[in-house]
Amino acid sequence: MSMFGKTSHRNHAPYRAIAIAAASLLLLPSVSVASASAGDAATVTSAEKKDDESIRPFRIDVPQSQLDDLRKRIAATRWPDKETVGDISQGIELDRVEQLVRYWETDYDWRKAEGQLNALPEFITTIDGVDVQFIHVRSRHPNALPVILTHGWPGSQFEFLKAIAPLTDPTAYGGRPEDAFDVVIPSIPGYGFSGKPSELVRSSTGIRFILIARSHS
Repeated sequence: MSMFGKTSHRNHAPYRAIAIAAASLLLLPSVSVASASAGDAATVTSAEKKDDESIRPFRIDVPQSQLDDLRKRIAATRWPDKETVGDISQGIELDRVEQLVRYWETDYDWRKAEGQLNALPEFITTIDGVDVQFIHVRSRHPNALPVILTHGWPGSQFEFLKAIAPLTDPTAYGGRPEDAFDVVIPSIPGYGFSGKPSELVRSSTGIRFILIARSHS
């Protein structure tokens, strides 16, 4: 059954993207970097991070206490009155928002999503003093071209997971070895498990070039 009910035929992809992006932001402080705990990672100063341009292994491990707290806060939502019209002229309908929130509170499986990301090679590096987390899947084919898949806002790495296999292993999908790519999927600064910039940083184009250079050096 759809999270929006059996009779709904509308495009709900934007709301799913919003939910995933919101959850990633809410869970951001709890990730671990390499073997360090979340507390250890938090002790790294901005100056140290700015000087560390290495690529470090990364793994997501959100404490259960944070998931429990998130669900409690969702359950405590104070709802407005129902709209007085039968269309979206007053905004998204209350019943649709309530269905989405109920799904997020009781049905969404963060551990499954966390496992999907952790099953892939994950890394983090620092660009302009901001941590940039990314997935990097190399093709088994030689001379594969590097490609960066960058989500929008709101958005997340989840948007591209199904594209990884066809891009890195095109022969398994009827393509040629020379069609292969090494795939890099970053979380843009301020989203997912990347850091949040405190000042203006270089453009996303500049970040993409740096990621390609570092991950293929």
